[in-house]
Parts: sequence; C-alpha cells; structure tokens
Amino acid sequence: MSHGFDAATAAPETRASDVSSIPGPLGAIDNAMRLLNRVILGLGGLCLVAACLVLSYSVVIRYYFREPTEWQDEMAVFLIVGATFFSAAAVQAKRGHVAIEALTGLLSPAVNRARLLMADIVSFLFCVFFAWKSWSLDHEAWVDGQISQSTWGPPLWIPYTLMALGMSLLCVQFAIQIAEAVLYGPRAAGWAKPKIGLGSDINKDMRDRPDLTPDGSELIGERKR
Repeated sequence: MSHGFDAATAAPETRASDVSSIPGPLGAIDNAMRLLNRVILGLGGLCLVAACLVLSYSVVIRYYFREPTEWQDEMAVFLIVGATFFSAAAVQAKRGHVAIEALTGLLSPAVNRARLLMADIVSFLFCVFFAWKSWSLDHEAWVDGQISQSTWGPPLWIPYTLMALGMSLLCVQFAIQIAEAVLYGPRAAGWAKPKIGLGSDINKDMRDRPDLTPDGSELIGERKR
C-alpha cells in the first residue's frame, strides 16, 4: 500500500504536513482525517501500552500469588486489534504500509504513476469488501448475542466493531488519496514522500525542476527518465 515509504523521512515533515494544501471540500475532508489520525495514533499507543501492562500484571499475579486470571489474554488481544485496525488509516496517510517495489526500476515514471494509482484503487476495493464483511459479522454478533468461548466470555461485537470502524476509516483514507492523485497529481497524494521507488524519482524531478507547481500537477505528463 505504501509504495516504498521510508519512515526515516517522515519525522521532519510531520509538523509541516498537519494542514492539507488541497483546496475546497476535499482539503477540508483531508484536514479532518489528519486530525482524526493524529488522535487515533495517540490512542493506539496508549492501547499498546495498556496491553503490555495487562500481560505484565497477569505474569506477576500468576507467578507471585499463584492466582489464575481469565481475562488478560483477550483484553490484550482486543487492545491490540483496536490499535492495529484504527491506526491503519493513519499509517496509510503517511504511506507507511509495507510494499514491494520490484518493478519500480523497470518502468518509466509515467507508468509507475499509473501503477501506483491502480494499486491504490485495488487496495481500496479490497478494504471496502473487508469493511463490509466486518460490519456484517458485527451485526450478527450483536443480534445473536455472541460471546467468546473463554471463561471470561466477552461479547464478540467488541472486536468486530473495532475491525469494522478501522477498515472503514482506511477506506476513507484511500478514497481521499485516490481523489487527490487524480485531481492534483502524485505529490498531493503522498507519493513524493518516499526516498526509494517512484517517490525518489518525483523528488529528483522537483529538485531538477523548481518550476513545478505546488500541487505537482505537471508530474502527470508523459515525461521520460
């Protein structure tokens, strides 16, 4: 999904990229998602810390007090599931998902841009299907009163809701980036951030051609290496 994002280059740009440069309603939606993603990343970090504390508490209770705990494993799983699925959109916004760039060096920049856009569209369609199935499972678990098979027995609508909401946010993020790529070029969609893959080609083009427009629209042309 990320198309070769290098996390080491993201830190200096984080504060500058808090506000979208895209005009109109699309920019307003993008800004809202940026704010939501920042909040979710913070909550996701707290969830991971909470999961570590829950498991550590379980180890201490079992080892020193010889008391079994029935809830810690599933509680930790719920926290990790929530952190993972809810933060997926924030990671995608930074093009931080793992991707394979085996074809990048074999294709021209124009073909690579088309390939990256197609990858976003295919990923969006898959996430839509995933979100739909998650909401279906969530509704079924709620209506039927399904619970876990463990002795603790928490309701299963909790993890299904976390999955469904997280995938829905990821769908929204993909839709925003696809619209930005089509309307304003790859730079607006975040493809210019990586140091490897197509991103390095775009960044090099911008260094070599300072006359490019801020929205990167001229990068859509059929230019050769």
